[in-house]
Amino acid sequence: MKAVALLSGGLDSRLAVRLVLDQGIEVHGLHFTSIFVPCGKRGEETQQAQKAAEHLGIPLTMQDVTDELLALVKDPPHGHGGGLNPCIDCRIMQFRRARRLMDELGAQFIVTGEVLGQRPMSQRKGVLPVIEREGGVEGLVLRPLCALAIEPSIPEKEGWVDREKLKGFTGRRRTPQIALAEELNVGDYPAPAGGCRLTEPGYAKRARDLLKHGELDAPNAQLLQVGRHFRFGPRSRLVVGRDEAENTRIEELAREDDRLLIARDFPGPTSLARGPFDEEMLRLAARITARYGKGRDADEVEVEVSGPDVAVLSVAPAEDAELDEWRI
Repeated sequence: MKAVALLSGGLDSRLAVRLVLDQGIEVHGLHFTSIFVPCGKRGEETQQAQKAAEHLGIPLTMQDVTDELLALVKDPPHGHGGGLNPCIDCRIMQFRRARRLMDELGAQFIVTGEVLGQRPMSQRKGVLPVIEREGGVEGLVLRPLCALAIEPSIPEKEGWVDREKLKGFTGRRRTPQIALAEELNVGDYPAPAGGCRLTEPGYAKRARDLLKHGELDAPNAQLLQVGRHFRFGPRSRLVVGRDEAENTRIEELAREDDRLLIARDFPGPTSLARGPFDEEMLRLAARITARYGKGRDADEVEVEVSGPDVAVLSVAPAEDAELDEWRI
């Protein structure tokens, strides 16, 4: 028997694969990447998935789902969650892709690390069958960590796996998984993280602003991951770095028609102005840039502007009230 396992790289997916491997099932991992995941360091979750696959001794297929996910964020048939997260439709999309890989490999079923009740939108008992049906995998999804708390899947009914060796975990507590990891000697797993950035209130608010102004695309969504964000007009935004790493990332993400602003004589942020900026807006961008640097208490700060037009602007740092007025 062979199964395709959705492998995020986190503890739950590692445990689910291990429980299936221990029953003599051949497993092929499938990991999805997008601009909305990983959280934290760039590439962290993908690296964890690769490490997990190596530790478990299974092959791993990686697929970028950015384009499909962007379309779902803009128009999710099953709606958004608490943020801008289309969790139900995202899971349906993942299962459709897993089904295609399952058929290509000649596998019989799909394995996930889902735990009933762990995620409020997509891991509810009434929603799981809907996702399976619309994903084209009805009855073919084995959830080893919560199998005993839900209806048996086809792999259990047919005896492909021993249901008695599966678990019945529910809820958001991690204690049972941690104990199982010790029992199965599954170590070196990452600490629990938030997962998709679309569930984070701050990120979702900025993404919703892009959606409102018709600017939600991959390059703009990448820029949402760094800095403080300000909206000056329907197509005009400013992103201000918060530390050296973000300053570097902002420079990496800059396009040819973007402007970069940096204070001349004081350490501080790199700011990126995207979209049309008239002289007044550019001076405001320079003032905000100065406000977040070491020259925030100076009477005037010289800010260099590079990009389509090069200039040096002498400005007074912005007041806090101005920041609140324009901040997204």
